[in-house]
Amino acid sequence: MTSCFESSGWRSQPVRTKRESEVAHLLLTRVTCYAIERSGMFKDDESGPVSTGNLAIKHETISLIETGLGPDKCSIYIGGTAAASDVGLLRKHDITIVVNCAINLDINYVSDPVEPVDENRCPHGVGPMRVFKLGLVDGHGNSEDMMLAAYLLLDGAICQVIPERHSYPRRAKGNVLVHCRGGRSRSTALVALYLHLNRPEMFPTLDRALAHVREKRGLHPDEWATAPKSILIESARTAAEKAKKLRKLPETI
Repeated sequence: MTSCFESSGWRSQPVRTKRESEVAHLLLTRVTCYAIERSGMFKDDESGPVSTGNLAIKHETISLIETGLGPDKCSIYIGGTAAASDVGLLRKHDITIVVNCAINLDINYVSDPVEPVDENRCPHGVGPMRVFKLGLVDGHGNSEDMMLAAYLLLDGAICQVIPERHSYPRRAKGNVLVHCRGGRSRSTALVALYLHLNRPEMFPTLDRALAHVREKRGLHPDEWATAPKSILIESARTAAEKAKKLRKLPETI
């Protein structure tokens, strides 16, 4: 490593190693993200086109992030409300599992209601997809382990085996959609966490997984300060460490 100090005194332009440059860039990014969030420059996880200065950014309705995941080698997609509420689009991409990670966002998928619906009774029954939900706040407010819980929910949904029972009519294996309101923040943090933990040979760090998700989702660098929110990235880091420790626990406690 080349030191910033020499016997002749402080160098006018210190030479950094590649690792030192990466660390400096990461620290600068985190400070910038925090400053932008505190300023209120961006709204929470917007579902429409995102405005960053003079640049209006429109994202694809649905984005393929990674393939060959889990025991059934499924593909994982990210989208927002528009993707999650379009059953035809979900069927087109062979999506049989939907994971909703947004608070205060409920989509009624029931296609075969068990009982008649009236003003006091909500529809309940089977829908075209298997739906899982854990509502994350897009910013501060989540409890310490909610991101870990979201990861375990996603991993469990992908690995779950549905028994052949009359009460479980939707058993088809297929792909997975992870969505929040806009498909920029909560869902990207969660999918990056999943890839880091379940594909460590490809994504040995959360940052590498996050870079992959941002690229596949088509997030412009001008959005990165809030896509995902920095507090969600830190929650994902904490969740990753806890998940790794859980995997190392002895079989008998």
